[in-house]
Amino acid sequence: MAAFDAAAAARWFAEAFESGQPLAPLPEGLAPRDRDEAEAIAAATLEALEIAACGVRLLRRPGAPALSGPVIEGRLLAGGATIAPAAARHAEATAAAIGELAMALDPEDTAPPVIGRLFPALDVAASRFTAGPQDEYARIADLAGLGFVVAGKGRAMPPGPVEAVLAPKGARRRGVPVDLAAAFAEAAAEARRWGGLPAGALLIVAGLSPPCPAEGVLRARLGALGAVEAAFG
Repeated sequence: MAAFDAAAAARWFAEAFESGQPLAPLPEGLAPRDRDEAEAIAAATLEALEIAACGVRLLRRPGAPALSGPVIEGRLLAGGATIAPAAARHAEATAAAIGELAMALDPEDTAPPVIGRLFPALDVAASRFTAGPQDEYARIADLAGLGFVVAGKGRAMPPGPVEAVLAPKGARRRGVPVDLAAAFAEAAAEARRWGGLPAGALLIVAGLSPPCPAEGVLRARLGALGAVEAAFG
């Protein structure tokens, strides 16, 4: 098997990030062949852009394994943000939660993460590929489909499960019970696999609700943790 050049593949993604232009399918020889190569591209892309990750995002998906990848500060937005379609292609939204780490996550540790503040969030998964990712590994290389994460107001961890709901503003939908402690433990395990995180970094768990097309005004609510909304268009 030929040696894989993650840096060469990362230059394609870095150009798409900087230009805002969609990305053509990766040519043979640059497309990742497994998760390790895909994650190497994601890390090399941030290195090429000279951007430090501010956390790790775990994207839960119905009927498929969760994806994880680095989070960059420029993709974090305040509640009420408006997101243009061109900025988030093939966009799909889910309810999410952001945890700010009160203590560092050591890669060798297995203890639950110590989270200071929690924020209700609305995650927007997207793709820089013109027609969407070629396969699962291309999706991982594309920062696990990181589009934007819209954050609400911070609060303490609520006791017990919360009900996660994502719906067009004003609409009623049945919520999904979520054990936030378990969700953040899962995200912490992935963050440790990526090398750990310092205190103050962010753990993000997306996919807490069924996905919804990113259209109109969407509102995500996580029970007592509160709500956040974003507009698309």
